[in-house]
Amino acid sequence: MPVYAYFGPAGTFTEMALDALLQRRGEETTATKLAVSSPLAVIDSVRNGDADFGCVPIESSLEGAVPATMDALPPKAGQSRVQAYAEVALDIAFTIAAATPLAPEQVRTIAAYPVAAGQVRRSIEKLYPNATFVVATSNSGAAQDVSKGLADAAVTTAVAARMYGLVAIADGIADSDDAVTRFLLLGLPGEPSVPTGADRTSVILDLRNQPGSLVSAMNEFAMRGIDLTRIESRPRAADSSGSAGAQYRFYLDARGHIRDAAVGEALRALYRMAERVVFLGSWAVDPHLPVPSASLPPDHAESCEWFDQLLQGGS
Repeated sequence: MPVYAYFGPAGTFTEMALDALLQRRGEETTATKLAVSSPLAVIDSVRNGDADFGCVPIESSLEGAVPATMDALPPKAGQSRVQAYAEVALDIAFTIAAATPLAPEQVRTIAAYPVAAGQVRRSIEKLYPNATFVVATSNSGAAQDVSKGLADAAVTTAVAARMYGLVAIADGIADSDDAVTRFLLLGLPGEPSVPTGADRTSVILDLRNQPGSLVSAMNEFAMRGIDLTRIESRPRAADSSGSAGAQYRFYLDARGHIRDAAVGEALRALYRMAERVVFLGSWAVDPHLPVPSASLPPDHAESCEWFDQLLQGGS
């Protein structure tokens, strides 16, 4: 039975995302789920063989990239690369839960995972003007904190609220009606998922510390007619001198699949110019997300056929 690690504990949105992925793969009754404490722990469990796959949040439509996941993806020396094989997007709205029914003025502290706090901050200011946030380890951990008396209320899920015997004092809370979070299914390196015509390719770049290196990298996509749909930067943990934050790494998402000739050409060019290229994967965009306005990569089949004929002495 395959083991799927996820950012837990039970009752988080990540578990809901994993359930959706398992249903899509027809493995909801045959897989073993393993809850772990952080996105890093999920990815490490895949790298060390404790899990066959792992599910982690990667991006919120309101808060952007999830830093804990982003920083865990690049392999350190001696570590295996992990690869994304699928994504799922969930509509996100939270339950505000307490141990007993509370009036708004009674709510002074609210436990929340930082990403969740960013998605409900304006709503909480209106609903509970006297409250301040207390950092929780996860959405489910926020409910657990309330059950332990560490906060008056929690920004959590309905499932977690029930698990810890809490009372919902507000439901469907989000600062945006169309808030969405994307989750990735990660495994060890293997053959990429089959192209669908609506795919995403993602790479992580360590670039040389010289003027124009990022522009040059992006031009490898632009000159081939490939649209970049996301560009993020994160500080490297430490550069060669050991000083943190002196250099940055870049995360690029492109429209298309590694098997598209144009995308393959761009990746080969990046390999030649960058200090390091980490291929995160090529996979189908979640069908529930809006169709990207970016155009598909150009079809190079005719030029490839022409070139192959030249090699064979054709006229």
